[in-house]
Amino acid sequence: MTLLLGFAAVNTGNNLLYLLVSALLGFMSISGILGRWNLAGLRVDLVLPDEIYDGVETMLTVRFENSKRWLPSFLLALHLPVGRTTAVHIARRDTASETLYATFHGRGIQSIGQGRVESIFPINFFVRSFPIPVERKITVFPAPRFCRNTAAEAGRSRAGGEFQAGRKGYEGDISRISDYSGGEPLKLIHWKLSARHGMLKVKELSTVTRPPVVLELAHLPGNLEDRLRCASYLIGSCLRENRPVGLRLGPRTLLPPDVGRGHKLRLLTELAVYGQH
Repeated sequence: MTLLLGFAAVNTGNNLLYLLVSALLGFMSISGILGRWNLAGLRVDLVLPDEIYDGVETMLTVRFENSKRWLPSFLLALHLPVGRTTAVHIARRDTASETLYATFHGRGIQSIGQGRVESIFPINFFVRSFPIPVERKITVFPAPRFCRNTAAEAGRSRAGGEFQAGRKGYEGDISRISDYSGGEPLKLIHWKLSARHGMLKVKELSTVTRPPVVLELAHLPGNLEDRLRCASYLIGSCLRENRPVGLRLGPRTLLPPDVGRGHKLRLLTELAVYGQH
């Protein structure tokens, strides 16, 4: 439109058209400058959860950071291969967190790839953007699928009895003696040592959990992917019951039974990459 008005002004010599064309060109220039300032000083970070499962919608957190000293940023949109999210306003020297829901398909190690930040500010006349590399490697676990707990019982460790976890609890054997902090039950106070030291001492006991289980992948039902999904479900089920769980993937691959979130992630990672090396 501006180009047509420019030709009309040249052909007709109409001063009013010259003024109109000049105003439009000035408006476009100011719009371009404001649009560039709007995207300047922006950083984008992607926060991933610990557990991402094949085919299950996952909530990711996108953190926008505006490092400009004077100007806020408006009307931002982040496009990733796995989804899109927006941020309406980020104050100067401030951050904003937005939610992005994504679904990853296929287990194993995956890469998110390159993203793009764009904005229609100040008016929806031009869309300005810049690429952002999101070279993040993620591990997608097999989606848990219900299967009978008898499969876990079939792989139970031969070691009977109770399992003493290396965490503080209110049962089990005495793991150490420590100072009284005010929150421990009175039954844990060691009165003899307290009298000897002139200050309250308490017993720290280990946590007693249920008998350990070793899941043997070859003994689970279905094809390979079915067995991996079943193992993923049984790992979560056992750990929710505070039962130590281990994993045997082959004649030489054994992860001994244990509890805790770190152990759970190690087991699920072994399932995710099994057969892909």
